[in-house]
Amino acid sequence: MKNARRRSREFALQALYQWQLAGQNLADIEKQYVAMEGFAKADANLFSLLVSGVMKHADALREQLVPHVDREWGEISPIERGVMLIGAFELSNMPETPYRVIINEAIELAKSFGGTDGHKYVNGVLDKLAAGVRGDEIAFQAANPDQTPKRAAKKTPTVVTKTRRLAKSDKP
Repeated sequence: MKNARRRSREFALQALYQWQLAGQNLADIEKQYVAMEGFAKADANLFSLLVSGVMKHADALREQLVPHVDREWGEISPIERGVMLIGAFELSNMPETPYRVIINEAIELAKSFGGTDGHKYVNGVLDKLAAGVRGDEIAFQAANPDQTPKRAAKKTPTVVTKTRRLAKSDKP
């Protein structure tokens, strides 16, 4: 069963594929996908963050990825490019998500939508990128395999409410 975040990544990949091939703008893409069947089960905020972030930072993300690819960027299929752009965006901008989760999600996207061995290529490229972008996290996990590293604070604050217990003397 797919969780909301996986669905968001799938919709984001489809939207970025469409953007790469047809050049549609963000507003049109978001309007189209929000109305799609099954989108209600996705995390709409993550979808929007991924699509807008990749579209806005595509050149910088591509520059991060190109040193790790073995061919011209244009020779990589649009699916694998989209998966790697999403992975690069998450690795660079979402420290609250463990790098292993990001890479695993990218592999699963590539298996579902890409070519036969595309997931292996995506895995290799994102592993190399993660070594540079998430080196501290990787080193921590290598040195402490049984511990989970502390995550950066989430961008969405958690609301904490305090309740007061009544003492026996406060009861009527």
